Amino acid sequence: MKKNLACCLTMCFLSMLMGCYSPDAPVSDLVYDVLVVGEGTGGTAAAIQSARSGAQTALVNPMPWYGGMLTSAGVSAIDGNHEMPAGLWGEFRSALYDYYGGPEAVFTGWVSNTQFEPHVGAAILDSIIQREALLTPFPSARWDSVWRSGDLWAVRTVSESGSTQVLKGKILVDGTDLGDVAAAAGADFWVGMDSRSETGESMAPEQANTIVQDLTYVAILKDYGEGKAPLLEAPEGYDPEEFFCLCRKRCDDPERIECDKMLDYGKLPNNKYMINWPIIGNDYYVNVMAMTEEERVAAYEQAKNQTRQFVYYLQNELGYTNLGLADDEFPTQDRMALMPYHREGRRIKGLVLTTINHIKSPYDNDPPLYRTGIAVGDYPVDHHHEKNPEAPEIDFPKVPSFNIPAGSLVVQGVPNLLMADKAISVTNIANGSTRLQPVILQVGQAAGLMAAMAAQRGQRVSDLPVREVQQGVLEAGGYLMPYYDVKPGDPHFEAIQRIGAAGLLAGTGEPYKWANRTWFYPDSILTDTALAQGLIRLGMEWNEKTDGAPVTLAQAKNALVQLAGALSLEVAWRGKPDAFEAAVAEVDKAAGLNLPEAEAPITRRQWSVLADELVRPFQQLPVTFEGGLNK
Repeated sequence: MKKNLACCLTMCFLSMLMGCYSPDAPVSDLVYDVLVVGEGTGGTAAAIQSARSGAQTALVNPMPWYGGMLTSAGVSAIDGNHEMPAGLWGEFRSALYDYYGGPEAVFTGWVSNTQFEPHVGAAILDSIIQREALLTPFPSARWDSVWRSGDLWAVRTVSESGSTQVLKGKILVDGTDLGDVAAAAGADFWVGMDSRSETGESMAPEQANTIVQDLTYVAILKDYGEGKAPLLEAPEGYDPEEFFCLCRKRCDDPERIECDKMLDYGKLPNNKYMINWPIIGNDYYVNVMAMTEEERVAAYEQAKNQTRQFVYYLQNELGYTNLGLADDEFPTQDRMALMPYHREGRRIKGLVLTTINHIKSPYDNDPPLYRTGIAVGDYPVDHHHEKNPEAPEIDFPKVPSFNIPAGSLVVQGVPNLLMADKAISVTNIANGSTRLQPVILQVGQAAGLMAAMAAQRGQRVSDLPVREVQQGVLEAGGYLMPYYDVKPGDPHFEAIQRIGAAGLLAGTGEPYKWANRTWFYPDSILTDTALAQGLIRLGMEWNEKTDGAPVTLAQAKNALVQLAGALSLEVAWRGKPDAFEAAVAEVDKAAGLNLPEAEAPITRRQWSVLADELVRPFQQLPVTFEGGLNK
């Protein structure tokens, strides 16, 4: 299996380098259902899912590789979501497992459970794209303008040879790292740190500013053997003092990490090392949002120079003459990544704004955006500002695992435009948790699903029914709610996800190291407090006293009958006790619930499945993009 897949991926990789797709090839019909434009991870995911959802899709990508930060930027150590393998993220990880030989084979460094060579990731994504018959990719094709053409979006592309094409589509998806397409299309956006008065985030600075996170130009080093690595010449502006306390070999500071351990941070399979080190490392500060293309190229060259200085220090001051820039990774003359790793760019104004308050306390915020989740993450708030002394200190709060609301992808005030990458509608602080690779793969996948749905129905994306979007996410293997203890292989996964998104049962959040959690506790006993709180969240009056007592099966049945009646939900068994009991028995048998006797307590799992099957609050209580009940 590994040999066959390795051969396939090698051929895919070679075909990418040789230009297996040609933007210059004649296209019989340049009008698509969905146009995805951009180099980002989310853009790739959006195009794949749009095609899978039945839409004729074009993917315009200025890079020769697909995958953005995952591949082209070389950030091939996955941050977060190890326990929540949602959608395309889980599919991509499974392909890595198949190629390398299982989970242990990619657990090579201590920063991540999943690390891989960028060219392998690029080949995997390329092979997925080639299998999608409705997806037309345009690699190495720049876009230089975007406009409305009647009811369609139009994008002018420029190939490597300089030839141009105009592609049109019903729905436009911004798959760029920085939100460049949306900005060109007229979307409003934020850049930099928000003020606390604007977002309600108590830890935000009093005054807004334009400071974004440091970016990094990643390098992949390869172990050539002692003294055999190609050594760099001293880079422009090199000063060894800048890196003196990088690690403990030269610096006696006990707080500094051992040098070998520092390198093992991003150790990849096949004796390679990802150089993306933040502490006295190769981060670089620049805000490129308002720059011209030429100015960006010059700024990125300076960021590359920072990384070359770092590598030169490793080789010449710390003695790592076995390590040099890998000659079998990126198809670039300088052996550096194809693009920089942007942690933050523009943040486009969407139908809703996700703040750190929504992430930190999802059930205590109005509007209740958790109800509209389409992607999940578990990474803590992590910002890189070491290279900018002007950046104010912020005491970032601890957060549980979280979800991303659908409205953060829908651009406000611009028709049929969706965001698929890091430039979604979040605050500067929230971006520190939402920007990571697994989250953005899911965000892009949801954007592709929404785009296809809108195109096929002839609807504006802002008019899409949220619950149908969410059901589509579930059917694509995604998560709505960030539950740590209910995995996709669980037979009741979808029912529990729907009940959680409906608000009928709440999870319990737990900030935990670098992989935060939200517990559903599916097999614990349902309490009257949890039952009552869920019914109230759905708009039902509840005046009975609660004290955390177990809920019996008889009480749960009564609550279902009351819920259906109070909210006028459509049920076939209304007013028919025998039919209701028969329906309960049928659900019990079909779902394998093993319901107890009438006066015995039931579990949260049993309550969730009964409610999902018998009253269907998720389907019967639609929500707006703001999370309000749309009865």
